[in-house]
Amino acid sequence: MTGNNYILKEIEAHDITKIHAGLSDPEITKYYDVHFATLEATKEQMDWYKSLKLEGTGIWWGIYDKKTKEFCGAGGFNGLDRTHKKAEIGLWLLKEFWGKGILTKVMPLLFEYGFTKLGLNRIEGFVVSENTKCKKALEKINFTYEGTMRECEIKNGEKINVDFYSILKSEWKNLYTIENDLY
Repeated sequence: MTGNNYILKEIEAHDITKIHAGLSDPEITKYYDVHFATLEATKEQMDWYKSLKLEGTGIWWGIYDKKTKEFCGAGGFNGLDRTHKKAEIGLWLLKEFWGKGILTKVMPLLFEYGFTKLGLNRIEGFVVSENTKCKKALEKINFTYEGTMRECEIKNGEKINVDFYSILKSEWKNLYTIENDLY
């Protein structure tokens, strides 16, 4: 997928060093369920990306700057439920790309794919309640806060709350079009 500023390329096995660069950084994975200290351990994540596609439960892409061709991070869908036409969206960026507005440029590409190619009606986002930056970013791109699941997960022995957000196809149609140059 290609937008005005970014290219999304499906993640493949040879992308392991790029994925490891992000998912081995404690600042990037602070609120995630995954962290891989070694390149060898990152193979587990690569297998997960591969199984999503093989099982039809999602797809993830590497995010690249269109001009410089630099790898910026990754984003995609998992938890794809074709019966209920919904999926969970996720995205992470390397630290040097934080605060550059990439989310607002890449998410519309993901929305387009999810709502048109996957036939979704609903895209969901789950965020650890303490992750205020991510929650603000989701609200900026028109996700609606739906509630908090209290103490629904345990990370590092601590009970954590998770907020959940969504955007519906009907809302997306009214907000995003290829012509509006958000891409």
